[in-house]
Amino acid sequence: MVQVVLPDGQIQDFPSCITAADVAEQISPRLAKAAVAAEVNGKVVDLNTPLPTGSPVQLKILTERDPQALEVLRHSAAHVMARAVLRLFPGAKLAFGPPVENGFYYDIDLDRPLKEEDLERIEAEMAKIVELDEPFERLEVPWEKAVEICRDLDQPYKVEHLREGLASEKTVSFYRQGEFLDLCEGPHIPSAGRLKAFKLLSVAGAYWRGDASRQQLQRLYGTAWFSRKDLEDYLHRLEEAKKRDHRVLGKRLELFTIEPMVGSGLVLWLPKGAIIRRQLEDFLYGELLRRGYQAVYTPHIGRVELYQTSGHYPYYADSQFPPIQMADGERYLLKPMNCPHHIMIYKSRPRSYRELPLRLAEFGTVYRFEQSGELTGMTRVRGFTQDDAHIFCTEEQVAEEFRGCLEMTQFVLQTLGFTDYRVRLSLRDPKSDKYVGDPEVWERAESALRRVCEEMNLPNLETAIGEAAFYGPKADFIVSDCIGREWQLGTVQLDYNLPSPQRFNLEYIGPDNRPHQPVMIHRAPFGSLERFTGILIEHFAGAFPLWLAPEQIRVLTVSEKFEEYARQVERQFREAGLRVVGDYRAEKVSAKIRDAQLELVPYMAVIGGREQEQGTVALRERRKGDLGAFPVAAVIAKLQEEIRLKIIPRYDDAQK
Repeated sequence: MVQVVLPDGQIQDFPSCITAADVAEQISPRLAKAAVAAEVNGKVVDLNTPLPTGSPVQLKILTERDPQALEVLRHSAAHVMARAVLRLFPGAKLAFGPPVENGFYYDIDLDRPLKEEDLERIEAEMAKIVELDEPFERLEVPWEKAVEICRDLDQPYKVEHLREGLASEKTVSFYRQGEFLDLCEGPHIPSAGRLKAFKLLSVAGAYWRGDASRQQLQRLYGTAWFSRKDLEDYLHRLEEAKKRDHRVLGKRLELFTIEPMVGSGLVLWLPKGAIIRRQLEDFLYGELLRRGYQAVYTPHIGRVELYQTSGHYPYYADSQFPPIQMADGERYLLKPMNCPHHIMIYKSRPRSYRELPLRLAEFGTVYRFEQSGELTGMTRVRGFTQDDAHIFCTEEQVAEEFRGCLEMTQFVLQTLGFTDYRVRLSLRDPKSDKYVGDPEVWERAESALRRVCEEMNLPNLETAIGEAAFYGPKADFIVSDCIGREWQLGTVQLDYNLPSPQRFNLEYIGPDNRPHQPVMIHRAPFGSLERFTGILIEHFAGAFPLWLAPEQIRVLTVSEKFEEYARQVERQFREAGLRVVGDYRAEKVSAKIRDAQLELVPYMAVIGGREQEQGTVALRERRKGDLGAFPVAAVIAKLQEEIRLKIIPRYDDAQK
């Protein structure tokens, strides 16, 4: 017998050799029809997988409502796409074809580049395969037989994967669908007919196993959804994302540039972009001072020994620039993290419990050697500035400091218009041995953090067991932008590792006059100013709120005879602290207004004969148009108040 524990806690006995599909059928024919896959003891499997015997089985039948089911659907879509490619291009060699966020891809070796019209042909062939509604059949074979099968199929990449990646396996699995047979672990949907809504999107280059010295393949991307509406909604979001691409807007609005002569992944902030960055820094710096932080500065490099002690070198050497070898034998490393430097500031003199918590903050630039294929505008770079802070506190202070970090991150996100977010509290898996520190300390800390999160009533709070960093639990803010894309932004992490005797041996003298080890909290609401700004560009579609806008108001003249008065107005705006530009070109005022709107300037002050005579300006807002005539002082007061309150305009489409 198999004892099955269902999601609602019910326990039912079933005969041996029963499958998840059988259980679904016995529970409800309607559930069986809706079933896509199953989760057995936490692992997603095919519906036809026999349930294990010997102990109670935790079983959940997955339907279209479950996120895991969508991943299974997309994995199956990748197989259908590969099968279609082999039908149209019989000599194609297959590499890997996994599901990814919002879709799937397959890396394929072809004798010619795929074109746009090829995508349409492949998509049409996929539709024919879906119409056949053939099942996905799992086959388990001995390793030696698998090599023979892949060799007979003339699939050398599969043979290499078997010999190098799966050499220790006694048996491996294939999936058959019609004439198509592919080495695959699974799982898959019951049959291809469940694939109702899919679209091939693009082709990109990809190296075999990510190695630039190996064969270049073609990576064919697609997306799949359970309904046509979901697919259409996603394609609409893709189009909207293209319009908001920070790389395109950053160039058009002259915010930043990345020049090959300087280096890939190294951002040059242009004057307008630098204004946005400075406003963000000033905003956060003022908040830091109000919350008791102290600003510090640290160098861009440090001795390799510093990062050996912290554990960043050589464990993360693949993502770091090579050490700099000096003539005297010393080696230096471009700073990959700020925390070791802040620790050395803490260690610069003895500390007392009376000084704690000690909150050190820095806009510190760090360097990571990201692979060239992973670099993306401002959101994936090799040099970036973190709004980094590290709090050194007693264990008794952890809960309150953690709360303060969460509250600050909430404040920052809400100020910038990110009101749709969820918080993920990542805790350790007690069964795992990857975590450092005393289990009792972990339990106390996790209990305190969980209590803080629950008391704060954080939105969409979720707990992830086993996702904690090896040195301590953490909380991540997952933010949805205005078109529904998710970004991980603020993070707060507890650290029992770096202060430990095995690392930096941090101490403070307690009220008992004995040394004690402090707890360290890592905290960064923005994360990276480069990445955060790139996300903001896309979130606002380049139309920044007034307090962040590089140019806040533009003075426009109806004709050149009003230029003198217009320059007086411009000077008044500038003296009031507003970022203002005057447009005195010999162009029609309608053309000047259009240019200001295209450049996403929030406000325009139009000046003609009536305005000059009455000492006013005709105020225009970029989206709302003409607001009427106002005295200059009234306009200044209005804009200053909007800046002070950091108002975020509520537009359905900031680009229009």
